[in-house]
Amino acid sequence: MVRKAAVTVVSNGSYLQGQPNGRLPSMDSGQPAKKEKVVLKKKVTLLRGISIIIGTIIGAGIFISPKGILKNTGSVGMSLTVWTVCGILSLFGALCYAELGTCIKKSGGHYTYILEAFGPLPAFVRVWVELLIIRPAATAVISLAFGRYILEPFFMQCEIPELAIKLITAVGITLVMVLNSTSVSWSARIQIFLTFCKLVAILIIIVPGVIQLIKGETQHFKNAFAGNDANIMGLPLAFYSGMYAYSGWFYLNFVTEEVENPEKNIPLAICISMIIVTVGYVLTNVAYFTTISAGELLLSKAVAVTFAERLMGSFSLAVPVFVALSCFGSMNGGVFAVSRMFFVASREGHLPEILSMIHVRKHTPLPAVIVLHPLTMIMLFNGDLYSLLNFLSFARWLFIGLVVAGLIYLRYKRPDMPRPFKVPLFIPALFSFTCLFMVALSLYSDPVNTGIGFAITLTGVPAYYLFIVWDKKPKWFRKLLGK
Repeated sequence: MVRKAAVTVVSNGSYLQGQPNGRLPSMDSGQPAKKEKVVLKKKVTLLRGISIIIGTIIGAGIFISPKGILKNTGSVGMSLTVWTVCGILSLFGALCYAELGTCIKKSGGHYTYILEAFGPLPAFVRVWVELLIIRPAATAVISLAFGRYILEPFFMQCEIPELAIKLITAVGITLVMVLNSTSVSWSARIQIFLTFCKLVAILIIIVPGVIQLIKGETQHFKNAFAGNDANIMGLPLAFYSGMYAYSGWFYLNFVTEEVENPEKNIPLAICISMIIVTVGYVLTNVAYFTTISAGELLLSKAVAVTFAERLMGSFSLAVPVFVALSCFGSMNGGVFAVSRMFFVASREGHLPEILSMIHVRKHTPLPAVIVLHPLTMIMLFNGDLYSLLNFLSFARWLFIGLVVAGLIYLRYKRPDMPRPFKVPLFIPALFSFTCLFMVALSLYSDPVNTGIGFAITLTGVPAYYLFIVWDKKPKWFRKLLGK
């Protein structure tokens, strides 16, 4: 299969190469009008890169229900240990992606690295599942949390109508799509603002928690490792929950081509972001336990709200607003990053050609952004979102483990590849083993849902041969694919 070159578009005169101020050559000058590729501009600075990673990792989970780890560990001390270890493991994975992002300077994240290491079939399967199910379902889930918590202050005394939640969610999704279609700069600026709001929200929890510790409120930390004994499957499931809470560290690699000085900024952004998130997550959980017992945390529907009600009184009304802003930041960061995967996959000939087109004036991958809108709306109003995510949660870790294994493979397959940033070999070995262990665990602990997800993923194989390999397609079929 031959890869296609990037789509080129003739500018309307605003960005003609070699002409000062973008002026057209005069009619009598004899100068031919020059063509320039319309490309995505390098507008992701170090600060914007940090905001993409932090703003996408920190969603609603740390504020609403950080109880999956506690439930599966059985004690306060072990839960805090798992939060810390998962942060370190996630940093290891992020460092592996930092190496890949500095030696393979293409956008697309998982898709691009699998393509480079293992070829087109597994890369196509990855983008196939992401486009049709994973990304629309994941966007709809985080958007529903946004819709619920943005309406929370208006329905303090009663249950929020489900239709109202879905309608405001649809508005939020549309707003994110319009923002990412209109301007890369404004999308990045808003992401910085929302990341600042997330960090303020975490500080609003951490600072009172530290004050409580100074006052000697440590009763919930006594015999921290004593409690209900978790069963033999508990710890692996706790790690699974923890790794999911930290997932999002890979999103900057989706926009590598738009990062200024990627050799320096990608590793820096990843390391700074992961340290901030890990410290923030651990201290937030410590703060919760200064006021809320383990049993109360397991029963709470929104832990941050319960915590704020006990320590801050009426100020707790602000917590749902911060949660909603946190969800909106995750929505924005996810759409901004994953649309680049679709853009690159189209450029490589694995998705319809229109998805690799760029708006001439706005320099945004507009078709790759808006393709998510109808699919997300279908999921929002008709899909069983949580079942879909359960079916395919293993697929994320399978392909991430495959990517990091690909880093090891590329070390031997292409030893002369320039590697401005290089991690010790034990880091990708440990991380890929962790990912594949979690996949094996999901197959063992939940074979039905995982089997369904595996079957859905395998539909990408016949799709690859039908849409990509089969050369004798009817004319109408080729036209439908934009070829």
